[in-house]
Amino acid sequence: MRAAATSTAAALLVPRLTCSTSRARLSSSRLPLRRTAAMAAAPSSSSFRPEDARSPPALELPAAPLSKFKVALCQLSVTADKNRNIARTRTAIEKAAADGAKLVLLPEIWNSPYSNDSFPEYAEDIEAGGDAAPSFSMMSEVARSLQITLVGGSIPERSGNNLYNTCCIFGSDGKLKGKHRKIHLFDIDIPGKITFKESKTLTAGQSPTVVDTDVGRIGIGICYDIRFQELAMLYAARGAHLLCYPGAFNMTTGPLHWELLQRARAADNQLFVATCAPARDASAGYVAWGHSTLVGPFGEVIATTEHDEATIIAEIDYSLIEQRRQFLPLQHQRRGDLYQLVDVQRLGSQ
Repeated sequence: MRAAATSTAAALLVPRLTCSTSRARLSSSRLPLRRTAAMAAAPSSSSFRPEDARSPPALELPAAPLSKFKVALCQLSVTADKNRNIARTRTAIEKAAADGAKLVLLPEIWNSPYSNDSFPEYAEDIEAGGDAAPSFSMMSEVARSLQITLVGGSIPERSGNNLYNTCCIFGSDGKLKGKHRKIHLFDIDIPGKITFKESKTLTAGQSPTVVDTDVGRIGIGICYDIRFQELAMLYAARGAHLLCYPGAFNMTTGPLHWELLQRARAADNQLFVATCAPARDASAGYVAWGHSTLVGPFGEVIATTEHDEATIIAEIDYSLIEQRRQFLPLQHQRRGDLYQLVDVQRLGSQ
């Protein structure tokens, strides 16, 4: 019945389109001269200058060392016991590597309760290392021993008189390949729901972060950074295959925006997006939404979880990026004659 109805509708549609087209052709000769001239002056696609929509021009997607691999998103419970958090995180990383993960992503603020009171107490001096940075040291050592790439969620970092919300990225040799300090601080006030001001204790980072790793080029953001599409666009223009966002959305914004933003960043930029959240603790002062997720370059959810402690193991296949970009060739359709994204950092280094 449904097929028959569809056939009938299609049959009815064709003559209507034909009639409309005929009328359009008959009436086109009677168009006012001014309107005809305007139509003739409309820009052609060659004048849209898509390459100028990014300044400097977007980089080509680089060849990745691995085109297909497993990623682990370790959604961890966080307590006030820092040593317990470190030990439990190490165990989760080791289990993920044993399950075949070449890339492991940790949650935002996994070694400390998420609060302005806790950030100064749990902060580590990454530059000093050793006993001054036990979380940092564990991540470096475990990345080296397991020969994995580790996007280390985030921890409070102390540098001089400032505190930062910082993500450290380690190569398979255990060396620090990049450090992202959260650019956009989480300062919100939703009356009757949630008020939080990271800026009471934390300082905003000053630099976007793109890192070349054994599993491809990765752009890094932390939680609130995901709301700013300009940052994701900039990373895509720098040739990122994957965007990683450790994040701890809350029970107000999480149900509304967490998955929505991930899928938007992935679909708009036609690349992979991976997020990792802490597990939910309903007794905590700040209650996380959870729902760590991997999204593909068509905005499709590849893997996700609920709010309990869990590790997602999923496959990333970079060949899907080129395939999706062939399906929807957005990079060739942008209007550089009308708008432009400026990468201030790249432009200044030229």
